[in-house]
Amino acid sequence: MATKKRSSFNTVSSSGSKSLAPWLGIAAIVILLDQISKLTIEKLFVESQSQAYTSFFNLVLAYNKGAAFSFLDTASGWQRYLFTAIGVIASVVITVLIKKNASQRLFCWSLSLILGGALGNVIDRIAYGHVIDFLDFHYKELYHFPSFNIADSAITLGAILFILDELRRVKK
Repeated sequence: MATKKRSSFNTVSSSGSKSLAPWLGIAAIVILLDQISKLTIEKLFVESQSQAYTSFFNLVLAYNKGAAFSFLDTASGWQRYLFTAIGVIASVVITVLIKKNASQRLFCWSLSLILGGALGNVIDRIAYGHVIDFLDFHYKELYHFPSFNIADSAITLGAILFILDELRRVKK
């Protein structure tokens, strides 16, 4: 039975390695950028302090004890352990998926970004008991998108790439 060849953007050449190293390197870069940005914001701001930079963007120091969009932020503290466990379990599963599919470039790019973002936020939960958010986009001060960080951005970009990869796979 013949198999369809994947596009060159989606796979490493036949001489390419099935190594985890490049993909874990991408995740490590995400973690590094995320943690450096959070440490910088914490040095420059106090909690809830905001600095406007454009008519639609502020930097703000916000602590999120919950999940995305501050889901469960006001719960009694158990959410820290739940979201840490989910992040660790997801990281293990993602690492296994990358190892099994290391030659599928777009798929592994997406998972590497998600892995780096997940671990960046896990580090915050373990070290501080909350996630540090600082990017604040808004519309005329009427609507503020929930603040977020580089880890969240990497997870979002990774999810978009994952969906694109799946759509490409379905088309073939």
